[in-house]
Amino acid sequence: MSPSSHPAEPGIAYGGRRFASVSNAPGGDVGAETTFDYGQDGDLVWASYAGGTVRYGTLIARRLDDGTLDARYQHLTIAGDLKTGICRTTPEVLPDGRLRLHEAWQWTSGDGARGSSVVEEVQSGLGAGRRGAA
Repeated sequence: MSPSSHPAEPGIAYGGRRFASVSNAPGGDVGAETTFDYGQDGDLVWASYAGGTVRYGTLIARRLDDGTLDARYQHLTIAGDLKTGICRTTPEVLPDGRLRLHEAWQWTSGDGARGSSVVEEVQSGLGAGRRGAA
C-alpha cells in the first residue's frame, strides 16, 4: 500500500465498477487482458470476468465487517480447463478515488497453489451512486 492511499472503509460499494489486473503471481490465470465487472447487493458481491487465458469466469463473495471480501471463483480457460479457487480481497482507496484490490488466492482445483494478485479500477471518476455503503 502506498503512503498516499488508505484502506477502504467497510461500507465501500463495488456495484458497477470495472477492474483490470495489474499484477499476478506465477501460476495464476488472470493477466493484463482480464477485466472484472462487479455487482453488489448489501454484503453480497459478485463479478464476471474474461480476457487473456480466461474464457469466462464468475466470482461470488461476502463483504466482511472489516471491509475485506471472502470470495470463491471459477473459470474456464481458453485451453478448456475448468478451475476453482478461494480468495481474500483487501480493498484500498487510491488518491483519485478508484479502488485497488489486493488478493490472496489459492486454487481449490489442481495443485492447490497459492499466490497474490492486484487489480485496479479502470473507470475514471466515481459517480454519486457508487460511493458509500451498499
